[in-house]
Amino acid sequence: MSARSIIRATALAVILAASAPAGWTADELAFDKEKFLADGYVPLFNGKDLSGWKVPEGDGGHWKVVDGVIDYDAQSEAKDKNLWTVESFGDFALHIEWRFKETTGLYPMKIILPDGSYKKDADGKDIVEPRPNADSGIFLRGSSRAQINIWCWPAGSGEIWSYRLDPQMPPEVRAACVPKVRADNPVGQWNAFDITVKGDRVQVVLNGKLVIDNARLPDLPTSGPIGLQHHGGIDKKTGKLGSASSLIQFRNIYLKRLD
Repeated sequence: MSARSIIRATALAVILAASAPAGWTADELAFDKEKFLADGYVPLFNGKDLSGWKVPEGDGGHWKVVDGVIDYDAQSEAKDKNLWTVESFGDFALHIEWRFKETTGLYPMKIILPDGSYKKDADGKDIVEPRPNADSGIFLRGSSRAQINIWCWPAGSGEIWSYRLDPQMPPEVRAACVPKVRADNPVGQWNAFDITVKGDRVQVVLNGKLVIDNARLPDLPTSGPIGLQHHGGIDKKTGKLGSASSLIQFRNIYLKRLD
């Protein structure tokens, strides 16, 4: 390797190290609890039980802790089936790891374009392709609109559905809610979100890659709890789980207040 190549490689390593979220190394995605704690993060999940979380009334034991992770089977019997933190938060940085245990059938997925619209065929109809799916998300500040999507769509997780599809939103708002890259690991493997919320701005890093960059979410509440989303459930017609259900697990949930 030439001297110039060495200099370039060294410079790139420095840039990657500087831009990586606390707890990551430049060459691998590895959680380091001590680094997060030293950086001012606190755990929102103790790995033992659901202390600090509001288990939905009438849930029936479907949100539970299994082998040190929050496990959900998409079958909560509660009215509000989502799992919410007891505390509310304003500006914060959140680290949360998740994985789908399996998909639950084929779902008619569309191709999301960079401007937030759907790709159409020659007849002007949305192009739809059935693909294996599962679905969940992270709710910000108690708002179901401000959902950081977790799913199997080609666009990738991190998408902000309600803002992207809202025709009342400015074009730049809708476009900013589309992931820049698809950074998801395969179903069954763990993924990590690093979500930063400051004012009405949101940034999402997935597995070390920037997917949502400083998106503005108008009317985002100034404070509220964080929610883990229920999605899907048993289809009454078939008696089986719907094709976009939350067969999901969460672990290593750490938050740093920024206000």
